[in-house]
Amino acid sequence: MRVLGLETSCDETGVALYDSERGLLADALFSQIDLHRVYGGVVPELASRDHVKRMLPLIRQVLDEAGCTPDDIDALAYTAGPGLVGALLVGASCAQALAFAWGIPAVGVHHMEGHLLAPMLEEQPPAFPFVALLVSGGHTQLVRVDGIGRYQLLGESLDDAAGEAFDKTAKLMGLPYPGGPEIARLAEQGVAGRFVFPRPMTDRPGLDFSFSGLKTFALNTWQRCQAEGDASEQSRADVALAFQQAVVETLTIKCRRALKQTGLNSLVIAGGVSANRALRESLQQMLGEMRGQVFYARPRFCTDNGAMIAYAGCQRLLAGQKEDLAIKVQARWPMESLPPL
Repeated sequence: MRVLGLETSCDETGVALYDSERGLLADALFSQIDLHRVYGGVVPELASRDHVKRMLPLIRQVLDEAGCTPDDIDALAYTAGPGLVGALLVGASCAQALAFAWGIPAVGVHHMEGHLLAPMLEEQPPAFPFVALLVSGGHTQLVRVDGIGRYQLLGESLDDAAGEAFDKTAKLMGLPYPGGPEIARLAEQGVAGRFVFPRPMTDRPGLDFSFSGLKTFALNTWQRCQAEGDASEQSRADVALAFQQAVVETLTIKCRRALKQTGLNSLVIAGGVSANRALRESLQQMLGEMRGQVFYARPRFCTDNGAMIAYAGCQRLLAGQKEDLAIKVQARWPMESLPPL
């Protein structure tokens, strides 16, 4: 089965063509970073308009690269949520229109299920069951995964997601959007130990997260540097490093707890923050000590992309799931509500 996947949940337009026998045939992505940077964050209306502009050219590009025509496509998959409603509607309406015109089925895909399954695109995919850390700008969740659609939420952020905390902290420190990569870049020049940030909610049982306080702690630390006349680039880097270390260690502690609680020794990390090198190194070291294994997607499939939507949609289509022609999207959508395959 060949599935054309469309991703338009936020500020990246992704298109990919996945073949259930041959794997990923082609993919293309357009990032709106330059469009939103001047505003310091995503402007939903601008995001929606740009998806409209980019969608059809990207579809043509992917079909050309794969050497395919519409007659070669068996089905469409699109991100139906969660995400920005206006942005989601672009992908959903495009997918349903093409499905009607081409006489093929379409299926709406849960954005976070797409991220969770992205490591399945790699040469050595994880085997069920495993624990997944979904960590992005909008989500920080620990999930037990026994199969596609068989999800048990173990813990989640009670306030800011980890990626959101990265971006907001960067903005408070005067760094450009998107802030997560800027914090990571600065942290590489930081001096370890100059500042020590708390590891929130690690001194109590449970698997929930809270990163809002770290954001405030970072701001107060940076403002103290400025008040003392030491607002140098080195001080900014030291604060960035302390912040990143706190987030990474907190995530690592919670992942260790989740693995021990479930008795599993396989961990999948997915979502935009899973591309963070310090986080990958920390989790790899932890799993090595536990004689386990950590899995993640290549960096270009950590952020939003069409390949993960095409793959996830293909699995559900092969199981017989499809949608009617109604255009339905959901800004909020608990992943545990998905039907199992």
